Amino acid sequence: MIKPSTENITRQLFGAVFLSTLLAACGDSPKDGAAPAAAVKPALTVTTIKPETLDWPQTLKSSGNIAAWQEAVISPEISNYRITEVNANVGDRVKKGQVLARIAADTVESELAETRASVAEAQSTLAEAQANHERAKQLREKGFYSAQQNTQTQTASDTALARLNAAKARLQTAELKRSKATVLAPDDGIISARAATVGTLTQPGQELFRLIRGARLEWRAEVSSIDLARLKAGQVAQLETPNSEMIEGVIRAVAPTVDAQTRNALVYVDLPANAVQQVSAGMFARGEFRLGTKQALTLPQSAVLQREGFSYVFRVEQNKVTQAKIVTGRRNGERIEISGLDAGAQVVASGAAFLADGDTVRVVSGEKQP
Repeated sequence: MIKPSTENITRQLFGAVFLSTLLAACGDSPKDGAAPAAAVKPALTVTTIKPETLDWPQTLKSSGNIAAWQEAVISPEISNYRITEVNANVGDRVKKGQVLARIAADTVESELAETRASVAEAQSTLAEAQANHERAKQLREKGFYSAQQNTQTQTASDTALARLNAAKARLQTAELKRSKATVLAPDDGIISARAATVGTLTQPGQELFRLIRGARLEWRAEVSSIDLARLKAGQVAQLETPNSEMIEGVIRAVAPTVDAQTRNALVYVDLPANAVQQVSAGMFARGEFRLGTKQALTLPQSAVLQREGFSYVFRVEQNKVTQAKIVTGRRNGERIEISGLDAGAQVVASGAAFLADGDTVRVVSGEKQP
């Protein structure tokens, strides 16, 4: 039998003591007289806010073209005459009766002079016929003229009168024709197009000018048949110009028919007189109609967090935040319409992007009001 050496026994005793000491160091934390664990540090200092119920404006968005309220096509009323003068250009503001162009009237003047001479001749013929008839009546009473001769003088007098009336009618036509040698503006407005050129011959139906009557423009908005019943004459509309300015108009009329292809109808919105300084006919514009107000639950936009295409807020309960999903609606200034949240909920007013679900926060005393 081999006896253990003194060196081996010493090593075994030393190992047992070391193992006991290590186990004691790795044991449970002391129960009595030990220091407390460190407190959890808040992730952020925040202020809270409650959703607020407001009278929220109801709107209906739409789009459409800017067009002239009425556009008059100005054409010559006499043909085959040369244009001698053009006094208006595109963009000019004109008054009713203002001269836009002049047409050579030499031939018209000669026709007018000839017609006046015909009238004078007819007047002389009528005077002679009437005098002959008067003498015939006197001689008839004395028995010198027969009834047939009296009838003949009466017929001659009536014929001369008819010829005089016809000559006077031709004279009126010639005078009217001469007046048409001057092209006049039919109404106040703005010249939107000009085709008249000095030296060209006028033709029947030829377009010389286009005039935006009254310089009035309108917005022809397209609205779906579903929303058409919500609109009526007199409601206010607001549209945005290409340079981001806003123009207010008033609905003049709602189209009584709906397009069979698009299922949309036109709504005609009168624009203010100064709209021609901001927009032009033919432009495309977006806008909205104001339909009154309705109560809605709202929050400042700073309290709403956008993540992965959804909207969230952080509710605060006992200094801890809970991420809550909400549904957002329309925006008005710095506030946004929401749903899916209790009206009495306390939510983080700002800085939600720096928080995570379950974080501990320190709430500043007092509620931050919107």
